[in-house]
Amino acid sequence: MAFSPFLRRALVALIVLAALAGLMLFMTRPQPVAVLVAAVEHGRVETTVANTRAGSVEACRRSKLTAPLGGRIEKMQVRAGDRVKAGQVLIELWNDDLSARERVSVEQLQSARSRVTEACLLADAAVRDAVRSRQLRDKGFVSEGQVDRVESEAKAKQAACASARAQVQEAQARITASRADTARTLIRAPFDGIVAEVNGEIGEFLTPSPPGIPTLPAIDLIDDACLYVSAPIDEVDAAQLKIGMPGRISLDAYRGQHFDGHVRRIAPYVLALEKQARTVEVEVEFDDPDKMRHLLIGYSADIEVVVDARDNVLRIPTTALMPGDRALTLTDGGLLEERKIEAGLSNWEYTEVKSGLAAGDRVVTSLERPGIKAGAHAVVEVKDGGKKP
Repeated sequence: MAFSPFLRRALVALIVLAALAGLMLFMTRPQPVAVLVAAVEHGRVETTVANTRAGSVEACRRSKLTAPLGGRIEKMQVRAGDRVKAGQVLIELWNDDLSARERVSVEQLQSARSRVTEACLLADAAVRDAVRSRQLRDKGFVSEGQVDRVESEAKAKQAACASARAQVQEAQARITASRADTARTLIRAPFDGIVAEVNGEIGEFLTPSPPGIPTLPAIDLIDDACLYVSAPIDEVDAAQLKIGMPGRISLDAYRGQHFDGHVRRIAPYVLALEKQARTVEVEVEFDDPDKMRHLLIGYSADIEVVVDARDNVLRIPTTALMPGDRALTLTDGGLLEERKIEAGLSNWEYTEVKSGLAAGDRVVTSLERPGIKAGAHAVVEVKDGGKKP
């Protein structure tokens, strides 16, 4: 059937209008948003407690040593960085006068022992004379008065022997006192460790700290065989902690590396510093001594104590969790779909999913980007900047 020229023009106009309308719809359709996604997977989820401010690495034992009395430094036996043994002399003050006094006490002891020998030998002889005098008295050869004089003399010499023995004990006590005075001029290591700091040089005068006025220690000794991290934890979180709980230690000096540890102490009081939250000081000790040999006292450190943990559970990145325990999933068709989930254990990295999602589902982790909402079209942004459905 032939169309009239008018009908042919009208049909062409309708086709052109339809094409223009389709083009307009195509040009004005909403563009898909680029999102970052993560797959729902099985793994470990922990509930952890972390410090509110940076902590620091401390030694289980650290002594700031000084002499109990003032004096001139005669011998400096160590330098900073030296390793020492318990009992080793670190610094010796001038003590010639005390050493001489000790030698005098030793000589006095020898004299006292000699007097003991002399006095006790005389006492023994006097006792024997008294025995013989009594025998002669019984036979009538000596008088009773003479026997009394001999026995009195024997008792006196026995008393002199006892006195001489007491003088020996006195001399030994003087030696002990002299050695104690001499020992006060020696600074010894109370334990095995490393010398962190030495304040003083040979010939300088070392002065002990007056009461209430701290001064620099002569020796700062650290036992680096046992290290721990002390850090403040919010009082609310600290209520969940117990001695022995496992923890992880991270150091600014060793980024990306974690050290295993356990809670060794929880302070029995709360710190209330001005303009800061109330905190509890918690100490986490390193588990492996070999891994901490290279650590320095005073390193800035953070602690993370594991309160509870579950293995092989469904989990999603915590960044994918929206308020109200909701998450956005990306369907195979490229649409964003909101899911209500039941969350379990959670930390800053992962959240346990008890229901609402299945393994392999893709959840959106870039929730802060504009245009990301349920019903929107989306494409996955890959690491090189490209996109894929």
